[in-house]
Amino acid sequence: MDDAPSYPLTSHGDPAAIIAWRREGPVSVARFLADVRQLAARFPAGGHLLNLCQDRYRFMVGLAAGLVAGRISLLPSSHTPETVRQLLAFAPDTFCLHDDANDAPLAGLPCLPYPATPAVDGERIDMPQIAADRTVAYVFTSGSTGTPVPHAKHWGALVRNAWAEAERLGTDRLGHALVGTVPGQHMYGFESTVLLALHGNCAAWSGRPFYPADIAAALAAVPRPRLLVTTPFHLRALLDAGIDLPPVDQLLSATAPLSQALAREAEARCAAPLHEIYGCTETGQIASRRTTASPRWQLLRDVTLEQAVETTFASGGHVEGRVALADVIELIDGEHFLLHGRSADLINIAGKRTSLAYLNHQLTAIAGVADGAFLMPDDEAPDGVTRLAAFVVAPTLTPRELLAALRQRIDPIFLPRPLLFLDRLPRNTTGKLPRSALQALLAQHPGAR
Repeated sequence: MDDAPSYPLTSHGDPAAIIAWRREGPVSVARFLADVRQLAARFPAGGHLLNLCQDRYRFMVGLAAGLVAGRISLLPSSHTPETVRQLLAFAPDTFCLHDDANDAPLAGLPCLPYPATPAVDGERIDMPQIAADRTVAYVFTSGSTGTPVPHAKHWGALVRNAWAEAERLGTDRLGHALVGTVPGQHMYGFESTVLLALHGNCAAWSGRPFYPADIAAALAAVPRPRLLVTTPFHLRALLDAGIDLPPVDQLLSATAPLSQALAREAEARCAAPLHEIYGCTETGQIASRRTTASPRWQLLRDVTLEQAVETTFASGGHVEGRVALADVIELIDGEHFLLHGRSADLINIAGKRTSLAYLNHQLTAIAGVADGAFLMPDDEAPDGVTRLAAFVVAPTLTPRELLAALRQRIDPIFLPRPLLFLDRLPRNTTGKLPRSALQALLAQHPGAR
C-alpha cells in the first residue's frame, strides 16, 4: 500500500519540540510520548476506542495511545445513544475514553477516565513507528438506511494527508500554533488540528473555543505564527462581535461554502490570508483555495480527478482508492476545478434548475441577514406543488423587506414558502446544519405551509 513500511507517531524529531499548548504552558514531544505510554498501559480489553475527550491535547494522546496499544479509534458524527447502539453493533468490543464525568453515563459503554495525574517525562522514550497499512480509525457517513457507514483510515494515508496540507499552507516551513473551533473528532478538525500537530510542524491549542471572546483568548495564549482553524459560522460570529483580536497569521475555513464577502471582511480584519479546504469524509481533504483570489480550487499534491458520465472520482495522493464525489464539479485542467454544489442539493422546479448552495449564498449575502438556509422538504404541499422553505436570522428585517431583497437575487419560482424567522439556527459543533434539524423545525410550524 505504501512505499515506506512505517511512519513515526509524529514528525517532530526533537524531544524538546512543542507539539501542543495548554493553559499551563507548552507540551513537549517528550511529555507527549510519556502521556501516550501511560494512557496506553491503562487501556482495558477491547479492540475499538471511542475517544470522547473534549480537550484537544487529551484527544491527541488518546488517538496516539490507541495506535501504540493496537486499538482502532471510532470517529462517529455524533455521540447520541442511538449512535452508540449502532457503533456497538459494528464493534461490540468498543470502550470509551473521556475527560468529562458526564460523558460516561451518556455513552453507555465501558469507560476509562483520562488520567488526572500527568506522566513523568524524565525518561527518554523511543519514537513509536506505526505500520503504514495500519488501520488507525473508522470515520462514518450516514447510510441510506440511517445506519452509519464506516470508512477505514490507514496511517500512511493520514500522514501523507497532513504533509500535503502542511505544504499547501506553508506550516511545513514556518510552523504554526493551531487554534481550532471544531472538535478533533470531526474529519476537518481531525485533519487540520490533530494531524497537522502530529505531522505538519505545528502545535495545537488544547481547548476548543466557541464564543468570540474565548477564541480571542485562545489566540492570545499561543505564540505567533498563529493559524485559526474555523468555519464560516464561527467566523461570522467572531467578526460580528467586534472584539479586539490578537494578530492572526493565517485563517482556514471548511464545512460550508464561504462567501467572498465574508472572506474579504475576515482578511481585512485580521490582515491575514484565508484559505478554504474542500473534501469529504470518504476522501479527506483534497483541495484548497484562497477565496478572495479565485473561485477555482487547487488539488493537493498528487490528488487527481476524473469524470465518468455525471460523476467525478478522486484518487491518488493520500486518497484511498477511487472515490465518487457527491458534488457537481467542473474540471478546468489537471490541477484546478470549480465547485457547483452537491448533487443532492440540485433543485428542479417547473423546469428551472438551481442548487441549495446557490440559494443559501444569495440569502446570506443580503445586508441584515446574520444566518440563513433553504430546505427542500421531503413531502409535497397539500396542493401537490413542491415549494422551498427557508429559515433566517435577521433581527433588523421584516419578511416583506427580506422577500423584496430575495426577488432581486433569485428567480421567483424559488422564493421560499414558508419563510421562517428564528433567533438562531440549529447548527452543530462544526457549524453545519443537519437536514434532520431543519425538517424538525419545519414540522414545528405546520401552519406556515
